[in-house]
Amino acid sequence: MARITNGTFPGPAGQLEYILNEDVEAAPAPRRAAVVCHPHPLYGGTMHTRIVFQAAQALLQSGLPVLRFNFRGVGKSAGTHDRGVGEQADIAAAMAYMRSQYPLPLVLAGFSFGAATLVRLLVRQAPAEVERVVLMGLPLGRGAPPAAWAWQGPKLMISGDHDAFAPVEELEAYYAALPEPKARVWIAGGDHFMAGKSEEFRGALAAHLD
Repeated sequence: MARITNGTFPGPAGQLEYILNEDVEAAPAPRRAAVVCHPHPLYGGTMHTRIVFQAAQALLQSGLPVLRFNFRGVGKSAGTHDRGVGEQADIAAAMAYMRSQYPLPLVLAGFSFGAATLVRLLVRQAPAEVERVVLMGLPLGRGAPPAAWAWQGPKLMISGDHDAFAPVEELEAYYAALPEPKARVWIAGGDHFMAGKSEEFRGALAAHLD
């Protein structure tokens, strides 16, 4: 049985709004938990964005409790947008809150701005509690982030092969520069938001979690 909890947890700029999805009858008990980060707040991105919801559902159906949250200044979250700088601290706060509920290894997933902000965080820090990272629709329109990350672990990249914000050749070049372990999936015909490709997207995410 699925349980949905809404609330807030402490963030560096004030309370951050969240939704926690859990399968309270899951058997066996979960061995990891997930945090999902949403796209750009200045372009309407929230924890309710369709692809973020789809990712959360795929993770939940794979047996993981899933935390979605609004970055600072979005919805009921305190603070103001900080161009991906303060948002890295928001992710750290979300990780800490999820670990307080489930002291398990974490799968960190992010879409678009959320993916880019995850990369910026993991380039600088190597949190031991992170088991793997999922980058969905990683945008490279302003240049590729560093491929040398402080955190070393399994990385999964999922993008549409018609993503206007990250052409195939640019993502392939960035992917090639990342160290192992890594995997990447192209959703055939998928645009940035995987419009009309939700089944393929969710299937790819579930299939590559291990």
